[in-house]
Amino acid sequence: MNILVAFDKFKDSMTAVRACDAAANGAQRALDGEVIFTRAPLTDGGEGFCRILTEAASGHIEYYPVTGPLGEEIDAPLGWIESDKIPTRAREILGLPKGNVAVIEMAAVAGLELVPNDRRHPGQCTTRGVGELIRSAVAKEASAILLGIGGSATSDLGLGALEALGIQFPGTEAIFPSQWDTITAIAGQLDCVVPPVYIACDVDNPLLGPKGAASVYGPQKGLEDDEITAFDARAAKMAELLCQHFGQPSNLKDIPGSGAAGGIGFGLKVACGAEFVPGFELVAAWLDISGKVAEADLVLTGEGKFDASSLAGKGPYSLLAAAHAADKPAILLAGCVEASAVATARERFPETGFYGISPKEMELEEALLKGPEHLEFSVETILSQLSEG
Repeated sequence: MNILVAFDKFKDSMTAVRACDAAANGAQRALDGEVIFTRAPLTDGGEGFCRILTEAASGHIEYYPVTGPLGEEIDAPLGWIESDKIPTRAREILGLPKGNVAVIEMAAVAGLELVPNDRRHPGQCTTRGVGELIRSAVAKEASAILLGIGGSATSDLGLGALEALGIQFPGTEAIFPSQWDTITAIAGQLDCVVPPVYIACDVDNPLLGPKGAASVYGPQKGLEDDEITAFDARAAKMAELLCQHFGQPSNLKDIPGSGAAGGIGFGLKVACGAEFVPGFELVAAWLDISGKVAEADLVLTGEGKFDASSLAGKGPYSLLAAAHAADKPAILLAGCVEASAVATARERFPETGFYGISPKEMELEEALLKGPEHLEFSVETILSQLSEG
């Protein structure tokens, strides 16, 4: 029996790799006979992006000292991959030149998980470390840079990253959104030649307005509801200054994806001509998800929370679609399953099983701590019952 084990991360509980291991352990105990496991940890551009893609393409990871989201020094990963080791379809999506591709994971350098709960606020967080990693990639002659932008703590339009690449903001020593009121001009130019930058992104939010970075993602990063309007207005001012400085049209702030990860895609597009690429489509091609589904007898997938946002095309839901198209049985497990989302999903995938792994009476903190244990036990229990039936 061949089981495809392809989980996304369970936020604040376990990585995608750890989730795949836990599910495989539970399945191994439940099933008699020889079982072949194919592990395919999923990523939407957030946590695990660098490791998952780099290892899948037989690359290697180096660590560099960079500026963390609060201005502190941290060590962040930079993946290195030979472009000819990347699957053909993924290369086609990116339009990659030949050479070494650098992979940057924003969650590992400017991620929300790097910031203590009591210090989370986009006004105090910077993407400078992302720019420093880009500079390191340039120094080692990367032919292209692939940036995953999920899980960010920031909403600085990528200005911190641009500062690390030579752009100046007169009157400041290090640019943070809390200083935007004092800035009236932008100076300087990029002081290095940045290769093509590709941003893996499945979010279509514009930079500003009710569907923009501050309104939609600001609250989860620590922005209070009564701060959103003023923050958005300051962001609009900085976006206009940036477009004027680089001679770019101001409507770049309206393109789908410009509001993702606090606008870093917008900033890099204005300054470097960065391109957005569909995140999960890229990852699915990179990991050959369709081929792995075709070879599987059963698909196990899941994530921390299965809710309405999952139906918008997150990895596990897209995997269910692939399994359904290939007429393969699939089971989804999540720390929490939202009833309305399950009802909608079952209309499309009536044969799929949906399960929550956390005991209903358990406090969230304990459930997060015991996530791997609960996932392993749930898979073992479900598959044991199915094999007996």
